[in-house]
Amino acid sequence: MTGSIANVLQKIGVVHTSALCPACGLPRDYEHFDESGFAGTPPPGHEVALARFELRPQYCGLLENFSQFTDLLGHDPAQVETPGLQWIIKVNNRPLYPYVDLKHILNPWGWGSFGLSIRLDENATVEFVVRNIDYSATGGTEIKRIGGRIVGRFWYNPAYGDATPPACFIR
Repeated sequence: MTGSIANVLQKIGVVHTSALCPACGLPRDYEHFDESGFAGTPPPGHEVALARFELRPQYCGLLENFSQFTDLLGHDPAQVETPGLQWIIKVNNRPLYPYVDLKHILNPWGWGSFGLSIRLDENATVEFVVRNIDYSATGGTEIKRIGGRIVGRFWYNPAYGDATPPACFIR
């Protein structure tokens, strides 16, 4: 058969017998991660990790969103500037471009912000940190509390090794 119905049925059969979801293409056994934390504003020259997630060996994943919070933003949604504070997403202790030098609230906590789709390699560690470059309170306002959240998915990847090798004859 060469009709369009035959082509669709063939594709459905391939996806149905695979371990991939036909809607999103991700493995059917994926799990979610959702890590968050709060801290006081770090002293000048220091940084604080607000959220951290470490993939297990033989697992890879996808970073899908991050959120930022300050106590000033909680009182006034217009308070998105954080001069002197640098928000950074790191993967394996390296800054993740383009999220290397944010000096404002890009994705406010609690708002339906823009999503991401950044692949995380096997056994990766993703962190959301804030570094105090030269923050000082101005105009009678002071950021005392900051928060960060990272959200994504992860799954086992057999390309990095299987629990039982195919040539194993142990019963």
